[in-house]
Amino acid sequence: MLKQRVITALVLLAILLPALFYPEPEPFCALLLIFIAAGGWEWGRMNGLNQAASWALGGVCLMACALAWWAGCLSRPLTAVWVLAGAAWVLGAAALLKAGVPGWPRVPAALRLLGGLLALMVAWLAVAQARVTGINFLLSILVLVWVADVFAYFAGRAFGLRFTRRKLAPAISPGKSWEGVWGGLIGVVVLAWCWVAADAAWGAAVPSFYSRLAAHGGAFLTLSVVFMGAMSVVGDLVESLIKRSVGVKDSSGLLPGHGGVLDRIDALLPTLPLALMLSSLVG
Repeated sequence: MLKQRVITALVLLAILLPALFYPEPEPFCALLLIFIAAGGWEWGRMNGLNQAASWALGGVCLMACALAWWAGCLSRPLTAVWVLAGAAWVLGAAALLKAGVPGWPRVPAALRLLGGLLALMVAWLAVAQARVTGINFLLSILVLVWVADVFAYFAGRAFGLRFTRRKLAPAISPGKSWEGVWGGLIGVVVLAWCWVAADAAWGAAVPSFYSRLAAHGGAFLTLSVVFMGAMSVVGDLVESLIKRSVGVKDSSGLLPGHGGVLDRIDALLPTLPLALMLSSLVG
């Protein structure tokens, strides 16, 4: 399993990194259209659609994103979109987590399909617009999610249940602890301040997400990245809740050793539009 995971990760890096660091953003944005279409296909399968309907949902997702690209949305200020998407994530996720695993089947099927489709489209739009803004800006958002996950894992392994008697969400994701969450939040705060210092030391041509927030004060930066770290956990919990409700371990087997596309981007789905929202509001 470990060998399979490593091979898949290396293949993905070999595909994504050249596109990410290409001088122009178009190859990266185009490549992500394929991944987001695959996510749409997985979403259809997880919501009971047959194979043909799931492929159709993936196709609709791809065409909608491509249409937004053609309409010039990647270079336009979309503050209203980010604010609406951010509010939907915060309020919708709170409602879902409060209802728990039994609450998911009670959500109307059409609303589930539409909500997932919109979440994927907005996430693609956010990551594509972030790449158009600059590599430093995009990477600072992506690395926040990865650091939150890594710090949470090791903090959970080292200190899980040492300071609290209850796990984070035992009915949804039994492996997660509050100590892991705190470790992840500490990690993203350290990351943010280090990145701001690096931007200043190297004279970054494109400010990172953190430098944009830091321009409005250190307290604002710290609170914002804590909020972002918390929402990355929320994204992970929401997907875990849905998978547990429909009785699947992974969203698909497209990425051997890693599950499916949705398994890899669950924490990014809320954090990408929220990062663009905060950046737009302070900009």
